[in-house]
Amino acid sequence: MNKILLHMEGLAVLVLSVYLYAFYEYSWWMFFILLLAPDISMLGYLINNNVGAKCYNIFHTYSLSITIVIAGLLLSNQLVMAIGVIWSAHIGMDRAIGYGLKYSTNFKDTHLNRV
Repeated sequence: MNKILLHMEGLAVLVLSVYLYAFYEYSWWMFFILLLAPDISMLGYLINNNVGAKCYNIFHTYSLSITIVIAGLLLSNQLVMAIGVIWSAHIGMDRAIGYGLKYSTNFKDTHLNRV
């Protein structure tokens, strides 16, 4: 049951992010180009599982993406806001399909399940 709730939460964040992106009429080409950008953090796995998991988890927590959205709002900077919304959409998408924060044991070990 908890796993289903986490998937639903991710889907809700994804839907809200897409809605906000459309509401503010940001560029859709930028959305699709940057949607997978947070996955660059997986390059940490080239060093080892511990570094990879830490890099991945830093870039896949809502606290960082939401901080960027808030900074965009406070600075009235549409580009910063759009990047934060795209980033949140990415994390929500990952959670909705079952990708969670990584454990250092193996790339496939996440807080949601084993992928």
